[in-house]
Amino acid sequence: MLFLLPPSETKLDGGSVGSRLDVAALSFAALEAPRRTSLALLGELSADMPSAVQALKLGPTQVHEVERNQRVTESPTMRALARYTGVLFDPLDVASLDAEAWDWADRHVVVHSALFGLVRAGDEIPAYRLSHDSKLPGTSLKKLWRDPVSAVLATVDEPVVDLRSEGYVGLGPAGVRSTYVRVVSDAGDRRRALNHFNKKSKGLFVRALLTDRPDLLDVDDLVDWARGRGFVVEPGAETVLVAESVLQASA
Repeated sequence: MLFLLPPSETKLDGGSVGSRLDVAALSFAALEAPRRTSLALLGELSADMPSAVQALKLGPTQVHEVERNQRVTESPTMRALARYTGVLFDPLDVASLDAEAWDWADRHVVVHSALFGLVRAGDEIPAYRLSHDSKLPGTSLKKLWRDPVSAVLATVDEPVVDLRSEGYVGLGPAGVRSTYVRVVSDAGDRRRALNHFNKKSKGLFVRALLTDRPDLLDVDDLVDWARGRGFVVEPGAETVLVAESVLQASA
């Protein structure tokens, strides 16, 4: 089973000394061509600071993000799951993961990057700034990624649990063997979608997976595992994850 995550706007600086991006070494080799196009267009955009600030929707204190992009092919790399920070990724506590957890993550966890497309947890990537709604010269990220990413996901020979935001689903819908996870708040008499606690719940959910490393063949297996964890997961046209159950069980 593959768990598909959205990326984060925020990322750690730094990486392994002497390392740099090796596009050909990234997982999902079928995405190499659009990756190189994306990098080339980001380089073109970053050469014009005012245009880059506007295209990336940056504020006056975020100019350093453009400078990051200017160095993206030369700056040091680290594993993708460690690169991303923020509300979803901080609960993963990647610094505490042992070798077995990293091995499970690299086989089962994929992040959908606006710059690189699909990357596995262990793929080495640099710091960068690009979001699903950013604008690149001469094209949109949807035109660049939608067909290639969907084609790759269609070839995945295992169920895909889609934890992405809708913006990233637009950059490559998953195939027929996928289930989209909708995080909701259960207020008793009604349910509503969430934002902040949506991300935190997903992070805690994936952290529990990294800790337990279950052998899951289908959504029914996932529901059974989640029940044992105290999580409320309900299958259907979309898989529903009740945020309060995850937050309380993980407290």
